[in-house]
Amino acid sequence: MTDMNKVKERIEELRKLINYHNYRYYVLDSPEISDAEYDGLMRELKRLEEEHPELITPDSPTQRVGAAPVEAFGVVEHPRPLLSLGNAFDLEELRAWHKRISGMLGTQDFDFVAELKIDGLAVALTYEDGLFVRGATRGDGLRGEDITQNLRTIKSIPLSVLKEAPPRFEVRGEVYLSKAGFKKLNEERAREGQSLFANPRNAAAGSVRQLDPRITAQRPLDIFIYMLGYAEGKPVPDTHWETLEYLKALGFKVNPASARLESLADVEDYYQTWLHRREELPYETDGVVVKVNPISLHERLGSVGHEPRWAIAYKFPAIQATTKLVRIEVNVGRTGSLNPFAILEPVQVGGVTIKQAALHNEDDIRRKDIREGDVVVVQRAGEVIPEVVGPVVSRRTGQERVFTMPRHCPVCGAEVMRPQGEVMTYCTNAACPAQIQRRFEHFVSRGGMDIRGLGERWVNALLTNGLVKDVADIYYLTKEQILGLERMAEKSASNLLASIEASKERPLPRVLFALGITHIGEEMAELLAQHFGSIDRLAQATQEELTSIPTVGPKIAESVVAFFRQEANRQLIDKLRRAGVRLEAEATVPTALPLAGQEFVITGTLAAFPRSQAERRIKELGGAVGSSVTKKTTYLVVGADPGSKLDKARSLGTKLLSEAEFLDLLDKAQSQGKAA
Repeated sequence: MTDMNKVKERIEELRKLINYHNYRYYVLDSPEISDAEYDGLMRELKRLEEEHPELITPDSPTQRVGAAPVEAFGVVEHPRPLLSLGNAFDLEELRAWHKRISGMLGTQDFDFVAELKIDGLAVALTYEDGLFVRGATRGDGLRGEDITQNLRTIKSIPLSVLKEAPPRFEVRGEVYLSKAGFKKLNEERAREGQSLFANPRNAAAGSVRQLDPRITAQRPLDIFIYMLGYAEGKPVPDTHWETLEYLKALGFKVNPASARLESLADVEDYYQTWLHRREELPYETDGVVVKVNPISLHERLGSVGHEPRWAIAYKFPAIQATTKLVRIEVNVGRTGSLNPFAILEPVQVGGVTIKQAALHNEDDIRRKDIREGDVVVVQRAGEVIPEVVGPVVSRRTGQERVFTMPRHCPVCGAEVMRPQGEVMTYCTNAACPAQIQRRFEHFVSRGGMDIRGLGERWVNALLTNGLVKDVADIYYLTKEQILGLERMAEKSASNLLASIEASKERPLPRVLFALGITHIGEEMAELLAQHFGSIDRLAQATQEELTSIPTVGPKIAESVVAFFRQEANRQLIDKLRRAGVRLEAEATVPTALPLAGQEFVITGTLAAFPRSQAERRIKELGGAVGSSVTKKTTYLVVGADPGSKLDKARSLGTKLLSEAEFLDLLDKAQSQGKAA
């Protein structure tokens, strides 16, 4: 509880910093910090949220992939989202990832592909009838910027493929500058009196996102293609490794350091090899991307938020530097916890300027004996997290000051208290503006009720003018009240009211997440909504009933029960109900699907359609799709060039289906389903 509260507050601070720098970097293309420093903030935020899912807020930068495209470029809708990667910063975290996905799959019988993580700009390239027709940035993961003409200037991007390919397909890659190219570019900018790029990634992004392609053409950009986004009209390989080989045959540049690996031990060996050899590389790399090789498992694992479960970035170790800790400041989070952080004399750590760093809590400061005025060691764990490791005691002058937690809230001036047995100190004022504002920001944020136009500025204005006291009051605002806010225009007021009205139809999981119940992140909200079907049913659940649900532990159950026990929270729910907010899950009509209870495994290449489409049709008809042949497998569908699964199926006596037999079975099941 204590750690969660402390982390919540640090998360709130990180969110504001990252959102600001997102705007500077992605929209204005004018970053104030280096990319590595930005990654430091993001790494810390992701780590804290992974450890405490209840701290995840819908407006957290971890819940989106990037930032909106600038208006100067055309907008491209990505047919399939461009997801970002979760991170592992040591072998223990990598093993934890492996354990999670193995548990979901019910097997460890799969191999991996390891690739060096390139420090550049992610792009999506679309080909039609063998020709390069469109190139786009990642953008926000759903929409990117059309930079086709700029990408055409990169000689390693083929304008046409070398052999027959699917009629329409997309590849994804990383545009980058080599170390030598980066150095040369900065030398030229220095001679011309221009500002220098902070690192190769910023340089690559700035080079590609030029309105004049002639400028892009003058810069030594390169690309590595790392995956197939999608393909239509022609079968493609069913493993990631075979896909990379296939893309090479089409003429795409694939990193030669990539490797197919049989076990997690092999992954660690690969990681250690490149950890010690990365300085030999002609480009910057900050880790290893580990991917599950069988593509059929990618769809089974899916994604969480904007991160695929089937891949992870195994980051290289921390970089350290020393600087002066000028002072320790404290911010107040949504739960009222007081979170100390260090204000530093700016220091370059691996090309990143660090000005602030995490201090975790008062006990951690005491344990490390960190004092204001100390020369301290600053670390970016995994090359990205800024935190104070400890003081350099030998450099003390006697002028250093011991830090003490303030006795009054720095925001509202109320007394603070530290509950016995906890490490966090809390503001005692439940009406503290910092807490109230952050609760509102969480409620209206993108992962919650997604009320567009109601950002931090307008939330503050509503609270300051006394127009809202709890989040449900948002739904009772009038146009006259909104127009009374300073600098609120007629059109903006109308748009805001429309957004508020639209948010009433958000599904139940979004409502549960928006309420900010401790320990309830997006996935848990989805699980609870599916299980109980309505907020009223969830409110009546006992702790025993909750813990009987797989993945719901005692802490989550206790938190849910405690939330609905509070009269104020029950009144809030009633207020939302009267406003017309959806508080029930969408009703589904149960049907006896024709393939229910049957499990299919596919091996080889199907001619009629891609494996993903075949698996989707099986699932739509009620069947299950397995990744390997077991005694539970009902059918093995055998396509062209089958693998070892065929031998396994024969040894177990599993029924085999040719592609023609499989298609016939699907057609009959489809007819049966319609008749039912």
